Amino acid sequence: MIGFPRNVANQQTAWARRRPYPTFAARGMVAAAHPLTVETGVHVLRQGGNAIDAAVAAGLTAAVVMPEMCGLGGDLFALIHDPRRGGVDSIHGSGIAPRNSSVEQMRRHGGGDGRKMPYQGPLSISVPGMVDAYFTLLDRYGSLPFASVAEPAIAHAADGFPLQTLGAGAIAGSAEVLARDAAAAAVFLPAGQAPTPGTIFKQTDLGRTLHQIATDGRETFYRGDVADRILAYLGEVGGALTHDDFADHTTEVTTPLSIDYRGHTVYQTGLPTQGLIMLGALNIIEHAPAPLDPLSAGDVHLMVEAKKLAYADRLRHAGDPTFVSTPLDDMLSKPWAKDRHASIDPTRAGASMLAGQHQSGDTTYICVVDGDGMMVSLIQSVSSAFGSGVVGGDTGVVLNNRAGRGFTLEEGHPNTYAPGKKTMHTLNCFLIADEQGRPVLVGGTPGGDGQPQWNMQTIVGMVDAGLDVQAAIELPRWTSWPGTDPLSIDNPFELRIEDRMGADTIASLAALGHDVRTVGAWSAGGASQVIVRDPTTGVMAGGSDPRVEGSALGF
Repeated sequence: MIGFPRNVANQQTAWARRRPYPTFAARGMVAAAHPLTVETGVHVLRQGGNAIDAAVAAGLTAAVVMPEMCGLGGDLFALIHDPRRGGVDSIHGSGIAPRNSSVEQMRRHGGGDGRKMPYQGPLSISVPGMVDAYFTLLDRYGSLPFASVAEPAIAHAADGFPLQTLGAGAIAGSAEVLARDAAAAAVFLPAGQAPTPGTIFKQTDLGRTLHQIATDGRETFYRGDVADRILAYLGEVGGALTHDDFADHTTEVTTPLSIDYRGHTVYQTGLPTQGLIMLGALNIIEHAPAPLDPLSAGDVHLMVEAKKLAYADRLRHAGDPTFVSTPLDDMLSKPWAKDRHASIDPTRAGASMLAGQHQSGDTTYICVVDGDGMMVSLIQSVSSAFGSGVVGGDTGVVLNNRAGRGFTLEEGHPNTYAPGKKTMHTLNCFLIADEQGRPVLVGGTPGGDGQPQWNMQTIVGMVDAGLDVQAAIELPRWTSWPGTDPLSIDNPFELRIEDRMGADTIASLAALGHDVRTVGAWSAGGASQVIVRDPTTGVMAGGSDPRVEGSALGF
């Protein structure tokens, strides 16, 4: 069974594990990167809610207790398996760039002599999709009303919660950005100071906004009073979003992308997310003899080169499907992957990313599984730390910078800026079905362009190396930079590796031509969470990334 320990000896690893064993449960489980998020989800499951109810409650709590990562002003994507319906659905909750804007306006206010988007600030904001996505999830799959699942988040906002170390550090690290916006400074820098770890942190305005949404529904956020107040403030500070942009927003429910990897069906979120990158890379490495060893220099080299090729394909071909025709069938086909695999030199690192030819950051991840087998793989984000650095006036809503971070101003690029267009998203998450086609595993991680790479490494750890979910998450992690971020795409490649990988492996990778930069033992980034469920017994095993403050808990 993928992700389950095969025996006690199987749990021994080449490194000292921070969390020696997976967590097991039978009636329900939540894995997330913040303790209050996990606690909220488990509480809802214990009270009789299903996996969707728990995931939305956990996500709303995360929007309060992890404002640097996510919030009501951000976006959301999810994969859902509802055993009552069968199959897997993909939920796309992202919004468009302002229609009342222009490329010229972005050039004037961006950087790089008119070549870069405004990275943060009011012009970096796209329509937030998360709130509508929550209501879509509950309406389609849930058993509890929004007002019920929002209660814990409202309480945390109104009454306050003790700031964790990472959260306090994020505020301090973003103080300069937050100080530029009066509304953001009022929330996060009271008396001009960043709060310290353990501070009881209140967000009174956000609590009122959540209560208003719980009372009046999604209409108030997109067409009513909350929208009016957000847009009035943006008008004062130079934003371009309009009432029509907000009012016209809808969440998409679509068929996910999928491939076969060594007998397992791997599902991913579709465009405009980067789910195709992880699937493309898995397709490429599947052409190597199985199983891969995630700690060997040769197989790490293969995965790094597959990553480069998959990212190049995304940059060359992918964009908002409303504006761009992306050859997904070709890009996710086995012949395409075979050609890409054949282009990899096993003796030398590639110095550039060459796309295949078609013929014709900051984020948080939550997964939940309930006793009936409903599975939720959910990722939400405001993009960079604290998004745009703008809070929507007296609503307390941190607004994303997805447009500023995601779009390019390069003419002819599939992801070039256009009014009313959705940018490509770093967000993605996965769900895996076993050899019989039964959905058994959900997983994901935050981390911008690190996401597809780290998700691939976790999957290889479980499928190829036979590691349990916790051990696969704890594998010494590598990250190949740059990815797709327009700010860094022109930088030379470097390979950042946790120094637990081992001196011989690191030296061998350097000898292959990789520009290796070692980082601390647990410092590569990410916050992976994985839950696997045995479809025969119903027992779940959960793993949670020790690089952050979360956990996997069940009952």
